[in-house]
Amino acid sequence: MLRDITIGQYYPVDSCIHRLDPRTKIIGTLLYIVSLFLVRSFPGFIVVITAFAGVLILSKVPVKYLLRGLKPILLILFITVLFNFFLTDGKVVWHWKIFTITQEGLLRGAFMGIRLVLLIFGTSMMTYTTTPNQLTDGLERLMKPLRVIHFPVHEMAMMMSIALRFIPILTEEATRIRKAQTARGADMESGGLIKRAKSLVPVFIPLLVSAFHRAFDLAMAMEARCYHGGKGRTKMKPLRYRLGDAFAFLYLVCYVGTVILLRIWLKI
Repeated sequence: MLRDITIGQYYPVDSCIHRLDPRTKIIGTLLYIVSLFLVRSFPGFIVVITAFAGVLILSKVPVKYLLRGLKPILLILFITVLFNFFLTDGKVVWHWKIFTITQEGLLRGAFMGIRLVLLIFGTSMMTYTTTPNQLTDGLERLMKPLRVIHFPVHEMAMMMSIALRFIPILTEEATRIRKAQTARGADMESGGLIKRAKSLVPVFIPLLVSAFHRAFDLAMAMEARCYHGGKGRTKMKPLRYRLGDAFAFLYLVCYVGTVILLRIWLKI
C-alpha cells in the first residue's frame, strides 16, 4: 500500500499538460476542486468527468496510475459511503435491527463516493504532471502578493517542496524497513486491528529516526551552501506563460462556466 501513495510522485512523459506553466496547473486544480462542490447531482458529474477525461488523454498518464492512488483511501471512501447509507433519512429500502438503509442514503452515498474519487484523481493529476521544483516555483509566484504583509513566501514554498520530495523517499524507506522486520520474523499481517497497529511500531520508530537524520543532513547541506532564504535570489528557469497556457485557461473558463450555468439554470 505504501507504494500506492501518489502524492509527490511525478510521471515523466512529454505531453502538452506537462509543458504547461505550473501556475496554470495549480489554478486549474483549485478551480476543479471548487467545481466538484458546485455540482449537486449526478448529471453534473458527467460534465466534470468529461472535462477531466480530456485532460487525462492529453497528459498521457495511464489510468492505472490514477486507480493505484485510490488504494490508500479505500477505507476512508468505504466509511464515507457507509455513513451516508445508514445516516440519511428517507424511503426505507432495507432494515435490520438498528440498521436502516434508505433510497436517499444510497443516492447520497454514491454521490459522495464519486465526488471523493474525482477529488483524488484531480490532485493526483497535478502531482503526476508537475515536478516538485515546478510546484515550488509556481506556489511562490502565486503567493508573491503576500510579501506586502511580510509573509515568508519563499520559505513556505520551499518547505512544501521539501515535504513533497520526502514523501516518495520516506515511502520507499518504510517499505525497506518493513521488509527487513518481516525477514527477522515480525508478523504484521495477522491478528486484529490493535495487534496489527502495535506490530507497526518497529517500522515507525526507525522511519522517524531516519526522517530526522535526513532533515538534519539537508539542513547542514543548505547551510554549507550559504542558503539564507529567498531575498535577492534569482531563478535559473523563470516562469513564463505560453500559448498552451492561454488555451488551458480558455478550457478552464468554458468548463467552470458550464458548471455554474448548470447549477443556476438547471439546478444540477
